Amino acid sequence: MTDLKPSASAATDAVLRALADPHRRQILRLVRHTELPAGQIAANFTLTQQAVSQHIGVLKQAGLLTERREGTRRLYALRHESLEPVRELLAEFWPDALSRLKKAVEAAHPRPPKR
Repeated sequence: MTDLKPSASAATDAVLRALADPHRRQILRLVRHTELPAGQIAANFTLTQQAVSQHIGVLKQAGLLTERREGTRRLYALRHESLEPVRELLAEFWPDALSRLKKAVEAAHPRPPKR
């Protein structure tokens, strides 16, 4: 078993907490392929601009978003690499789940005998 460093564990925990909110997950979906300004992000929600800004702040603090200034605008984009610690955490549990799934599929759909 691999132990996470305290800082890596704290970073993973921050990412997981940020991902727990459905509005924040939707923000990440919006900016996963392109940069968007806060106003354009907010236009996709019934939340107030201030509430969306708070969600963006949580995502930035967790390291999930980059912010780039372009004149007076701030453009936000997903930092794909920030999800890697979560991917590694889930991978610790995934092989067992995949193994069980493989066994279940093979039991339900046995291969025909080779001729």
